[in-house]
Amino acid sequence: MLLKEILYKVNIESVVGSTDKKVQSIVFDSRKVELNSVFVAITGVAIDGHKFIKNAIELGATAVVVEKLPEDQIENVTYIQVPSTKKALAFMAANFYGNPSKDLKLVGITGTNGKTTCTSLLYRLFKSCGFKSGLISTVHILVDTTEYKATHTTPDPLTINHYLAEMRDAGVDYCFMEVSSHGIHQERTTGLHFAGGIFTNLSHDHLDYHKTFAEYRDVKKRFFDELPASAFALTNKDDKNGDVMLQNTKAVKRGYALKSFTDYRAHIIENQFGGLLLKINDQEVWCKMIGQFNAYNIAAIYGCAVELGLEPIEVLEKISQLEGVSGRFQYFTTAEDKITAIVDYAHTPDALKNVIETINAIRTKNETLITVVGCGGDRDATKRPKMGMIAASLSDKVIFTSDNPRTEDPQAILDDIEAGVEPQDFKKTVTVVDRKQAIKTAAVMAQPNDIILIAGKGHETYQEINGVRNDFDDREIIASLLNKLNK
Repeated sequence: MLLKEILYKVNIESVVGSTDKKVQSIVFDSRKVELNSVFVAITGVAIDGHKFIKNAIELGATAVVVEKLPEDQIENVTYIQVPSTKKALAFMAANFYGNPSKDLKLVGITGTNGKTTCTSLLYRLFKSCGFKSGLISTVHILVDTTEYKATHTTPDPLTINHYLAEMRDAGVDYCFMEVSSHGIHQERTTGLHFAGGIFTNLSHDHLDYHKTFAEYRDVKKRFFDELPASAFALTNKDDKNGDVMLQNTKAVKRGYALKSFTDYRAHIIENQFGGLLLKINDQEVWCKMIGQFNAYNIAAIYGCAVELGLEPIEVLEKISQLEGVSGRFQYFTTAEDKITAIVDYAHTPDALKNVIETINAIRTKNETLITVVGCGGDRDATKRPKMGMIAASLSDKVIFTSDNPRTEDPQAILDDIEAGVEPQDFKKTVTVVDRKQAIKTAAVMAQPNDIILIAGKGHETYQEINGVRNDFDDREIIASLLNKLNK
């Protein structure tokens, strides 16, 4: 493909050299440069790609995209200056792969909680209706039935367009994609053509990156601002930010809710460990998932499916057959002692509160709820005391432990969490730094009919400590421990 074709829609300030040259690849990591690559110099949080322009050219790059032209320019290398290399990369990636998002119906789901559940359930729902479907999520990437490993909630533009192109070539009809605030802010979704967008909710998260809640909210809103008039914008009307997301969108405005009167309304009739009985737009449906937060997720996917043209009755039938998502309120009960173990990804104050309140609404209160929870390192530290307060106030017993400490001191993270515990709740808590020992402590403490909640990591199969990812799966560990104790 010619360089000038790849640059379509890119806002160019100046060009040094020719754009009438063939390009073999686009890269933003100089280590991946090959002969006739275009190197895009991205200014990241920790690394400035402009420092690696010379390395990229030495490795074979024949064109570079920059925000600031280098003083020493090499002959026969084309330099393209743009206001934002992140935005340029997004348009270039879409052009390079033939704008694959235009050849299928792409739906983006954004919000603090519920993105993974909604995308995964929509993928399964549309597959069960006979459509070839795609998924780009925190857990994995699926090109119809072919699975790939995911590294980010929302991947970089080259990765997104690469997999969308694979989906197009495989005849995929619909793709459901998690859209994170980082992804929006870093222009990873720029240049994509969305058929629809869903807003789940907004609560405390990522303030280490966005600095203020208003900035975090406005970044989410930008996704809806940029939807085309041909798309739909489906938002949670019970969240005070639901209408904010719709203020400037050109898309068709739709809403879902449990409490507000809107287009797609769900009402909880029964909520128990066996599942949910819901009434959605005057039709009853039994679901295998649990809790009010899942009632919202189900209302969202119902509304999305109908907006995409499926028949409401068929959608309800398929919803009744859907299983829960890996690591999202995933539970089992031991045969002998009837101890229930629940593993959930809840890693924000709101998500943790939702999960514990769901358990408390279902249980008889004759059993003890033991919560095992921590917070990730090198992330928003301001939410840690809130997590501690919520866990201690809503549980009978709490074990604070490590999550993914990354490069932080695990004990320092736990000190932050403990700082939020109210004085009357101190006696409920204990701290065990080693996560496996913390889970073992919970298993030993549990008596017949008790409930153990292990929160924070959910589907993850590793624990990251000092840059090393060690094998670690909450589900496997608690299952093994309880099975041994019940023998």
